[in-house]
Amino acid sequence: MIIKNCNIIYLNKIEKGSVLIKDGKIDKINPEVINNDEEINAEDLFLSPGFIDVHIHGAGGYDTMDGTEEAINNIAKTIVKHGTTSFVPTTMTMSIEDIHKAVTAVKAVKEKGSDGAIVLGAHLEGPFINPKAIGAQNPKYLIKPCAENYDKMVAGCEDSIVSITVAPEVPGCHELIEYLSSKGITCRMGHTKATYEEAIEGIKCGISFGTHLFNAMTGFTHREPGTVGAIFDSNITTETIADGVHISYPALRITYKQKTTDNVLLISDAMMACCMEDGDYSLGGQKVILKNNAARLENGALAGSVLTLDRAVKNVYENCNIPLNEAVKMASYNGAKHCGIDDHKGLIKEGYDADLVLFDKDINVKKVFVKGMLKYSK
Repeated sequence: MIIKNCNIIYLNKIEKGSVLIKDGKIDKINPEVINNDEEINAEDLFLSPGFIDVHIHGAGGYDTMDGTEEAINNIAKTIVKHGTTSFVPTTMTMSIEDIHKAVTAVKAVKEKGSDGAIVLGAHLEGPFINPKAIGAQNPKYLIKPCAENYDKMVAGCEDSIVSITVAPEVPGCHELIEYLSSKGITCRMGHTKATYEEAIEGIKCGISFGTHLFNAMTGFTHREPGTVGAIFDSNITTETIADGVHISYPALRITYKQKTTDNVLLISDAMMACCMEDGDYSLGGQKVILKNNAARLENGALAGSVLTLDRAVKNVYENCNIPLNEAVKMASYNGAKHCGIDDHKGLIKEGYDADLVLFDKDINVKKVFVKGMLKYSK
């Protein structure tokens, strides 16, 4: 199959061209000779690498904590329609048994494959976090940070864990961070009341990422830089929920200037109400009310989002003075680097997986391909 006459989005530029797909891979960019049965004329459309969502709880009425393969597969089918071709299902702070059930389902779909976006592994958000920065997590299930508790949660699924969010100031977290880092697990900092100094100590222990920047962490002030200041003042990467609700656009613009678009990922942090109508839903066993594009607990706290990555790219492109190729990079290549798969995903490059999105100038998704297979067409 060949996609012709498209505006190809590379890391540092956008150029008109054609892409030949063969055996699930990008076989050739701008082939000289085309002998192909199937052609797609993508005149005026943009061809982007597939989006990679490294922090998402649910969508389409399903949640990772449902703990079933059906739930993970239905999330995959929902988000692929919005250009997400790979994702990291994310757990909540619940019981060890419930988290284990969830990661077992993630591992099963990762190995069997889904009917939509590819499952890359799990992100554990809690339960080793600070009760004073709980957000939409359930404080009832907080437990001591230690290797023994972690091993119970992921027993038999160790090879399917991508990352974990912890609060570095909680006693026991330093030792846990060092233990997990030695196993190749990305340690993130979030749901934290860490001071600037405590956050920097966590980074020295092995934390390399900030979870949903600004949200559920100590903010930046001129005398107490906090966790946000430590993220800005270090070389770790971070993620933003660019829905205009979780973070204002001026704050996003400042973030992208400070960290640069090489060091920030666009994520959804979506929950089951994503792509659903307003109403009552749940997250981590707690009631969530979706109204006016915001998902909140009954106490008013934000409870994940209903964002999709195509909208995140559009929001950043239109509101943050970011070139389109850089907005796409934050939704694709940066996520691939985070997951250690940037040698075959996240770029439009010969030999890479043909995970591709065609969208128009308004970033309305028209077609989505996963390993060369058409998964969505409008």
